[in-house]
Amino acid sequence: MSTKLAGILLAAGYSRRFGADKLLALLPDGTPVALASARALRDGLKMALGDNAQTIAVIRPEQKELAQLLSHSDITVLASAAAERGMGASLAAAVAATPDVQGWIVALGDMPFLKPATVAAIAHALVDGATIAAPLVNAQRGHPVGFAQTLGPALRALDGDEGARQIIAGASITLLPCEDIGALRDVDLPVDLFE
Repeated sequence: MSTKLAGILLAAGYSRRFGADKLLALLPDGTPVALASARALRDGLKMALGDNAQTIAVIRPEQKELAQLLSHSDITVLASAAAERGMGASLAAAVAATPDVQGWIVALGDMPFLKPATVAAIAHALVDGATIAAPLVNAQRGHPVGFAQTLGPALRALDGDEGARQIIAGASITLLPCEDIGALRDVDLPVDLFE
């Protein structure tokens, strides 16, 4: 049986430091931040697994413009009221919505410079048996992070805003050295939109 993975884009944040909705802010090429982030996740999964992958974005119900933008790019949108409680609750909702997969690759909606090849490498590591896999850039662990199916119960139990930090801290991580600076770069302020 071939391995099926889900890419989860966490895109329910409030952009408090940015001053506006950073996920809809335009990159220099005119692409909204969240769409660039979603495409990197989607394309990397397809590169690694073809049709054995799906991409789901978790947003808050009121993010109508973002929902429309993502749904037109072959991204399944999960508008979850639980997302208002934070990243952990968003992740738990997405994992619960994808029970038929053998693992998840979790990316952040404000990381538009990520390369699809980095996502593909994480997917291959999960297929090869890694419990948790993440890129390693300049001696720093980056995003996205892949989780094997065995961690599903722990992921579904998450809540609040801490995300999967405790799960990662207590597990063996397969770190994949790469030169993708996009695995470390997020958009917090308008100046971050420019490379």
